[in-house]
Amino acid sequence: MLLAVDVGNTKIKSAVFKDTALLGKYIFSKNDAPASLENIFDNYTGIAVSILSVVGATDASLLQVLERFTHVIQVTQDSAFPFTNRYATPQTLGVDRMVLAAGATLCYPGRHRLVIDAGTCITYDFIDADDNYLGGAISPGIRLRYEALHNFTAKLPLLSAEVPQGFTGNSTGSSIHSGVINGLLYEMQGFIRDYEEKYGDLTIILTGGDADFLAKQFKSTIFANSNFLLESLNYLYLYQSRND
Repeated sequence: MLLAVDVGNTKIKSAVFKDTALLGKYIFSKNDAPASLENIFDNYTGIAVSILSVVGATDASLLQVLERFTHVIQVTQDSAFPFTNRYATPQTLGVDRMVLAAGATLCYPGRHRLVIDAGTCITYDFIDADDNYLGGAISPGIRLRYEALHNFTAKLPLLSAEVPQGFTGNSTGSSIHSGVINGLLYEMQGFIRDYEEKYGDLTIILTGGDADFLAKQFKSTIFANSNFLLESLNYLYLYQSRND
């Protein structure tokens, strides 16, 4: 068995896999990481390998627990990937974006692929049908947009995400919801339209913490999978094992 660990900006997500089957998924805070990981290893005594994707610095206490129970593989920009990286500054490309691109390459071969990760930030990553990673875009996520309106104005309230009833808000609250949610959907649909106009047929994968919320508002045909990064870590491990 394998443990995939995604250390994000705000939370840690992990999942236990046997081959390609997801046996269990866990989400916890960075402060709770050591105890939460030990509980996972108590429940799944057959985990031999862990694969780790980290945004930012690696937490030493988390790494110590993983190393005590498993052989640890930490994904870096220098790891083996199933695509050719055409990014102009490859050492600045986030490992999480590279893992998602790897998952899209392995799961949807021979297609133009756009991965949209709706988390703290919204990231867009495009891999063409010849397995060239070309880059994408980064913009604020849903929560950051609500917080920015509240933190950088005098009177706008801090609201939680809510589906707007239409595009014309008739109160301050409904106007904020329309601006944040509809604005983000227009942004995403605009990127999708531009890629489709340039490349034709496009496979779209929507993932991240807000994927399920946004998928309900989408009119485009997409593959919505909030677990795609964890699954991509598992597929990347299998790919690297076959190509060692």
